Amino acid sequence: MLRRAGRGRHGAGGVPADRVRLHPAPGSATEKDVLEIHAREKRLCELVDGVLVEKPMGYYESRLAMLLGHFIQAFLDQHDLGIVAGPDGMLRLAAGLVRIPDVSFVSWTRLPGRRIPRQPIPDLVPDLAVEVLSPGNTEREMARKLDEYFAAGVRLVWFVDPSARTVVVYTSPGESVVLGANDVLEGVPVLPGFSLAVNKLIEQPAP
Repeated sequence: MLRRAGRGRHGAGGVPADRVRLHPAPGSATEKDVLEIHAREKRLCELVDGVLVEKPMGYYESRLAMLLGHFIQAFLDQHDLGIVAGPDGMLRLAAGLVRIPDVSFVSWTRLPGRRIPRQPIPDLVPDLAVEVLSPGNTEREMARKLDEYFAAGVRLVWFVDPSARTVVVYTSPGESVVLGANDVLEGVPVLPGFSLAVNKLIEQPAP
């Protein structure tokens, strides 16, 4: 479940203050800082308006991202539509904006000559962006991400909520469908033919 933003406790874009890096000073961070922190501390940070924001992800959320990536890759093995990346795949969505979807799919039409970028932060907008929600995420933070994804040219966004056992499918910031454990997640229009039972992705919690 998303945490509601409270007055005085949040930094850039509704992000909890404890996830905002203070060095370098907010407003002065660059992509170089993103890469240096990852190399030095093995921490993932997104870059938003010159601010470094640590990306929260626990073991279970990481597992869900990898599991979903596995299902998408298995589909792509049979349908050569593009490539999938996991929860450390950094993407430059716009100048000064680096986001790290937990899973991202990029169609071959967005990769001239089918060349896969080798840069650590490619200038690349995915067709599908997936966020696996963590307790540290807030509604305001995720609303901003949603707007940024579609403004950049993302065509489909999935918010996977392990606590609620739901997947919210967005085709625009204002159009969404909530899928429960007994529903089927489909990839239209980005991954036509892809389908996955939500309860196969998000298992019943242990008693």
